[in-house]
Amino acid sequence: MNRRGLILSVAALGAAAFGGATWYVNRPAPVSETEAVAPELAEVLIRPYSPVLGPEDAPVTIVEFFDPACEACRAFHPIVKDIMAEHGDAVRVVIRYTPFHGEGSEVAIRVLEAARMQGVFEPVLEAVLRDQPQWASHGGMRPELLIGIAASAGLDPEAAQAQLLAPQTTGVLNQDRADVETVGVRQTPTFFVNGKPLDPFGEAELRRLVADEVTAANS
Repeated sequence: MNRRGLILSVAALGAAAFGGATWYVNRPAPVSETEAVAPELAEVLIRPYSPVLGPEDAPVTIVEFFDPACEACRAFHPIVKDIMAEHGDAVRVVIRYTPFHGEGSEVAIRVLEAARMQGVFEPVLEAVLRDQPQWASHGGMRPELLIGIAASAGLDPEAAQAQLLAPQTTGVLNQDRADVETVGVRQTPTFFVNGKPLDPFGEAELRRLVADEVTAANS
């Protein structure tokens, strides 16, 4: 199967399996915006398989509900990296996939999971976001470009053919969709810092909340 055929197969699989945007329209109300989430919700903010940027044992965890096709996620990515650099080993980021932009988002997530299996998650993530205007334009999604973009950052496209459709890749996508509904995420990016939702949303607010949690962890 050629690359374009593979991407179209992935997109068709996603459309058949998940039935479009119904789940998005019917999702529940968001969690409390003033306090840390309830313990039962805190348990679903992070899954053992969730991609982690930064030290695994960092005392402060930013959970980002993230859509690779989201322009705001792309805009916030360098901000998040700067926050991590500012606080060093005190901060890590856990990524939760949130495919609000349809099949293009799903294909990108599958490509990122293939990259994670191959040990090139971070460079492929950077490339996917860097070239987002090419493959996720509002004028029309072009997910067939993603394999080439990822290959330029170190992905083995031949190995990725099976990884894109692997049961574990589909399982990650399904579980993250379910957790998005459970937590009540309405937009991307959505951030939680040590279980506390970012409210109000903004760069200054995110920096302040992270700094407060780092201070608390060091006290």
